[in-house]
Amino acid sequence: MERKHPLPFTKRSAHSGAAASDSPEARRTEVLRDRVRLTIEITARAGEYRRGLVAAVGRLSPEEAAVLADLEQRGLQVPQLHDVLCGGHVLVDDPALYEKWRSAKGSHPRLSSHHRDIDKTRYPDIGMRGHVVREKLHGRTATGTWVQLEKTPAAFGGSKMPSVDDLRHLMDYVVYRFTGSNVGPWGLSRMTERRPMYLSPVVAMPTSLTPPVARSLTRALHRIEKADDVTAVSERLAARFPPPDRADLAGELGQALTGRGGRGLFGNSEVWVTQTPSRSASAVLRARHEEVPAAGLWWTEGRR
Repeated sequence: MERKHPLPFTKRSAHSGAAASDSPEARRTEVLRDRVRLTIEITARAGEYRRGLVAAVGRLSPEEAAVLADLEQRGLQVPQLHDVLCGGHVLVDDPALYEKWRSAKGSHPRLSSHHRDIDKTRYPDIGMRGHVVREKLHGRTATGTWVQLEKTPAAFGGSKMPSVDDLRHLMDYVVYRFTGSNVGPWGLSRMTERRPMYLSPVVAMPTSLTPPVARSLTRALHRIEKADDVTAVSERLAARFPPPDRADLAGELGQALTGRGGRGLFGNSEVWVTQTPSRSASAVLRARHEEVPAAGLWWTEGRR
């Protein structure tokens, strides 16, 4: 394991320029790949990974980028991405992800010991290989989809004879048994199937309030709203422009945030900038520290 030094941002890979101009869909795909590349490079500023991650990111495939982008759209943050790249077991309460990843290019059926309560005949586990994910393995859960990145692909149960990769996979399992950590492409993660990472969990349960509780809660919310009814001008002016009169303030409680509401991609991230500022920014900063000419000082004093 090694601690990576700050990395330069990758604006676009050398081989992607031509494809990006073919069609709007190709351009969107390339933008998505660039976004995922930058996100992975950001994690390497504060995280520890095995050697080779930077080179692998340069060869990130659209299918790999789509998997990581789908997780980010469902709440994955930059610090959590470190565990994903190191083999963390992820649960997403979204069954549609299983079918989306199953139909992706390069996907193939895989045998695994994860989530044995699921009918593997109807919902087989699916693998996909790539430069960054090495082997992405995913399957169904009772309420959604699980996914895990593995360091070494394996083909147990097939018609082929055991390969060197199969033996290496067994060694990874031995490491798991001794350390209690999953062996991912770029490190070890304590996020195992018994202690997984949850994204977009379905934990909300609608319920109704009893009338006395609803009335008491509504009165309390009215008092809070009235106390907050101030402006930067004056309280008297604020009283002339009351907020909308909503009959059921309690009904607004528990409303889910729409879209990408929440802490966002960089919530709780240890992210800092080490790049050289642009020429325009440097010029502005220098201008603020330049001394005012003597003529300007005389003119300013004369106006006072």
